[in-house]
Amino acid sequence: MNLAEENAAHNDTAAKAELRRDLRGLVEQICADYPDAYWREVDAARRYPEEFVAALTGTGCLGALVPEEYGGLGLGLGDASVLLEAINAGGGNAGPVHAQLYTMGSVLRHGSEEQKRRYLPGIAEGTLRLQAFGVTEPTAGTDTTSITTTARRTDDGYVVNGQKVFISRVQHSDLMLLLARTTPREQVARKSDGLSLFLVDLREAEGVSLRPLRTMMNHETNEVFFSDVHLPADALVGEEGKGFRYVLDGMNAERILIAAECIGDGRWFVRRASKYASEREVFGRPIGRNQGVQFPIARAHVHVEAADLMRWKAADLFDAGESCGAEANMAKLLAADASWEAADVALQTHGGYGFTAEYDIERKFRETRLYQVAPISTNLILSYVGEHVLGMPRSF
Repeated sequence: MNLAEENAAHNDTAAKAELRRDLRGLVEQICADYPDAYWREVDAARRYPEEFVAALTGTGCLGALVPEEYGGLGLGLGDASVLLEAINAGGGNAGPVHAQLYTMGSVLRHGSEEQKRRYLPGIAEGTLRLQAFGVTEPTAGTDTTSITTTARRTDDGYVVNGQKVFISRVQHSDLMLLLARTTPREQVARKSDGLSLFLVDLREAEGVSLRPLRTMMNHETNEVFFSDVHLPADALVGEEGKGFRYVLDGMNAERILIAAECIGDGRWFVRRASKYASEREVFGRPIGRNQGVQFPIARAHVHVEAADLMRWKAADLFDAGESCGAEANMAKLLAADASWEAADVALQTHGGYGFTAEYDIERKFRETRLYQVAPISTNLILSYVGEHVLGMPRSF
């Protein structure tokens, strides 16, 4: 690299750093208007944070990954990850908005030009919400190739029948990406063949019904039933039978963004624990002077920061268009573990007060626990690393 190239690279790095500072500052300003009390009330009422989502939508941030030609900001995944990290670090919950950022990637990378022109501008400006992703089923779980929801070809499109589960915020989404089997499993050479991806307009589709599932956190998740749902032919994303690879294509982005949310959670827990340990006095001294209190907080901080490095490595590879499956999975694993460790430390530091709603520890504790399980469990990540990175036999 010559001097001119070095200067250009330096300037590019400086510009990215400034952009990310601005994005972080913007989200922090919004979060200041929606403090702990707001999220506490939303959690207690188990309602959608409509006001917060509207405020964030108004900034254009939720169109961060949509190219400028379709009305978005055209930013990189690393830039977008800052937004979600900052929400969680500010005490909020990025869950109600994160799918709007990355779910559209399947349409962007594999949809027709007509689909992109029709949907992406609305997704970018927030007038269309694409937050529902219909993949998981009650009897299939993470064994995606075993899904039984079918899309039968007709003269003018498809008829869908089946059931999905753990589909979050369908009630607040205009569109859903749906994975369904278009060719019976026994008729395909590979079990991952014969699955197709559809963009379902929930405002028009008839035969879709929901059953809300009450969960540990305010996640508004549902069972979704499809009963003779007619979809037009142009609802198909990409080629018929290749939906499984389209879904896999978007998973690296999802893992990296979820890792960023965990980093935000971890920093929030460490900050709260450090502050409380410095102020809370027992036996005439701050409890933070005791190594048994101080050291676990410090260790949690170290693990959060280490996980953050893997988040950035994965994001940089993704934005450079390079292979990043191992790094995205490891980032999600490390960040989920770090946030859960920090949550446990914060709860232990606060003692009895950590279990009370007014301190917000128990709410965030419940929220960050999810990421040991979703969107992929830590055990499945370990199996991926064992097989695909270390070359060991398949473990399941």
